[in-house]
Amino acid sequence: MQLQPTDALLVIDVQNDFMPGGALAVEDGDAIVPRINTLAKKFDHVILTQDWHPTQHISFATTHTATHANAQPFETIQVHYGPQTLWPEHVVQHTEGAAFHPDLHIPHAELILRKGFRRHIDSYSAFLENDHRTPSGLAGYLRERNLTRLFLCGLAYDFCVRYSAIDGQNLGFETIVIEDATRPVNLPNSVAETNLALANAKIRRIQSTDI
Repeated sequence: MQLQPTDALLVIDVQNDFMPGGALAVEDGDAIVPRINTLAKKFDHVILTQDWHPTQHISFATTHTATHANAQPFETIQVHYGPQTLWPEHVVQHTEGAAFHPDLHIPHAELILRKGFRRHIDSYSAFLENDHRTPSGLAGYLRERNLTRLFLCGLAYDFCVRYSAIDGQNLGFETIVIEDATRPVNLPNSVAETNLALANAKIRRIQSTDI
């Protein structure tokens, strides 16, 4: 696949808490870091996203114990914008868990986009909060830069990569997921649902060797 000047690599949430041993560990998450570094060298334009939660964030199971006495990580509750999966506390602002993996080395990255920093709404997508209305500003940035095709990698395949790819496609960008440069949280059916959602959105899944 020939890269174009209007292409960008979007590196999703390669942060310590999502690595093995982290607060919300993704199995084998650290294995993709060298591959992402290699991929990034092929792109003139690279954007990093960074999940950046305040304390008592709406996505934390511990935030809801007062109103949902048995709130447990990985269950789903209803909040004001719809269903919300509850998670262990993770990527809390200014903590080591929120930092990028120390081996991530992309010195030419042009933008770090922080998301999930509003206490009362979660943000899987790099483009929209989980209400599917509140924008992050990324779409405007990409349009002003005339970046029209996005290659996505990072963590996690079945949540933040999935929703970023679908929202980007819906907003008029061509989005492509580099499957071997992602890893899933792998909740029940989450990978199968992601594969179907990407196919329905006509989003291609490729391998890093295709580039």
